[in-house]
Amino acid sequence: MGWSEYVLAFAGFFLTHSLPIRPPLRPWLVARLGAAGFIAAYSALSLGALAWVITAAGRAPYVPLWDWAPWQNYVVLVVMLAVCLLLALAIARPNPFSFGGTRNHTFDPARPGLVRYARHPLLLALALWSGAHLLPNGDLAHVILFAIFAGFALVGGRIVDRRRQREMGADWQRLLDAVKAAPPAPWMPPATLTRRLAMGVLLYAGLLWLHPMVIGISPIP
Repeated sequence: MGWSEYVLAFAGFFLTHSLPIRPPLRPWLVARLGAAGFIAAYSALSLGALAWVITAAGRAPYVPLWDWAPWQNYVVLVVMLAVCLLLALAIARPNPFSFGGTRNHTFDPARPGLVRYARHPLLLALALWSGAHLLPNGDLAHVILFAIFAGFALVGGRIVDRRRQREMGADWQRLLDAVKAAPPAPWMPPATLTRRLAMGVLLYAGLLWLHPMVIGISPIP
């Protein structure tokens, strides 16, 4: 199919990420699926679109830009551990600044946790994942793929900020000032922190195990 599937996969990825969260579609979906159902459906749709783009990149014409070296994989292995821990600490946590927060009414700006350092931890994880995977994937299709994802993650934070400011009004800035003024404090109870870090390590191990089966290449040199 040449580049045609690759282009279609990218179009599908951006449509599935932009349309469901735009008014009036998002309120309509939330009213029918519930907040938790919407997040679950949106996450599943996003992961499916992401999987399609990645596999389409592997089937696109191969145009080399730089050579692979074993050290590049070690960089990815280190960064991906940080990505998995970041995801474990951020998913299903209150975060009124982002699009993926849950139970936002329980958010305490005096104890913001990870939000004190990153308003959009899921987008930060996407940027780290994309930037790290650029190194060992030096062909044109994958460079385009990961560069666009990295740019999407960086620009996406600004887009979400503007949208949340419109929705929250003056409360957005007041809440942000309170978060910045908050002293460093434990992110969550020690037992919860330990459990989430363990989940991050398990996610990392699972990705290492699944990578050869899903992507077709072992990430370990």
